[in-house]
Amino acid sequence: MILVTVGMQLGFDRLIEAVDKLAPDLGMEVIAQTGKGTYQPKNMVARENIAPAEFENLVQESQLIISHAGIGTVLTAQRLSKPILLFPRRFDHGEHRNDHQVATVQNLRGRAGLLVAMDEAELAAKIAEGLALTSARPQMSSTAKQLRSAIAEFIENGEL
Repeated sequence: MILVTVGMQLGFDRLIEAVDKLAPDLGMEVIAQTGKGTYQPKNMVARENIAPAEFENLVQESQLIISHAGIGTVLTAQRLSKPILLFPRRFDHGEHRNDHQVATVQNLRGRAGLLVAMDEAELAAKIAEGLALTSARPQMSSTAKQLRSAIAEFIENGEL
C-alpha cells in the first residue's frame, strides 16, 4: 500500500491529482489523506483527515509514503524506517506563502530512504524508485558503530 499525505492545514490538489492519475498503474492500493483540497480522487481511497493513531498504523503498513515536505511526516517515516517521497508545495504555484518546502527538500536530499520529486514529470520514476528501496535506514557511521559497541560492552560486562 502507498500512503499519500498532504498534512492537515492545507490541501495540495497538484500532488493528489498527479498520484491519482498514476494510481491505476501502481499495482497496489493507494490511500490519500487529502486535507482541505478540492480535487476528488477517482483511483485512490481518499480521506480529508486521518486520526494520529490510524495514521501511524497506515505508515507502518505502507511500502512508500508520498508527502508534501512536512517535517512531521518525514520524522514519522524515519522513525518507522519507511521510504518517503517528498513533493514540495511551491510558491510559484500558489501552494504556500514562500518556498520553505523547496528549501527543506534541498537540505534533506540524498538521505537514505528519502526521495524528492520537484514536479509531476518526475513522480512516476521516483515512485518506482521508492517502491524498490529495501531499507529506509541510514548507514551507521563508524563512530556510531564504535559508540554502540562500547555501550553494549558496558551493559554486558560493566567495562568500557
